[in-house]
Amino acid sequence: MQKRTFDLSDLSRILRVAAGSKTEIDAELANERFDDLGYDSLALLETNGRIEREYDITLEDSTIADAYTPALLVEAVNRQLAAVYAS
Repeated sequence: MQKRTFDLSDLSRILRVAAGSKTEIDAELANERFDDLGYDSLALLETNGRIEREYDITLEDSTIADAYTPALLVEAVNRQLAAVYAS
C-alpha cells in the first residue's frame, strides 16, 4: 500500500467539488476560519465525507468542530492517515 498524504491542494480540490468553491486554499488562507472563508457546516460535512471516501479513512465526529481552519483539517487528515499506515 502506497503511503498517502493530504495537503492544501488536495483540500482545495475536494472543496471545489463538495462546496462549489472557486477559492484556492493556499498557505495564505490556511489559518483562516472556514466560516470566514464562506464555508458552512453542510459544506464541511460534505467535504469530510468526500475525504473519508477518497482516502479510505474515518474521521472523528469532532473533526468538523475542532478543525475550524484548512490547516487544522489537513493536520487531522494526516494524523488519521498516519494511524492507518502505522497499523
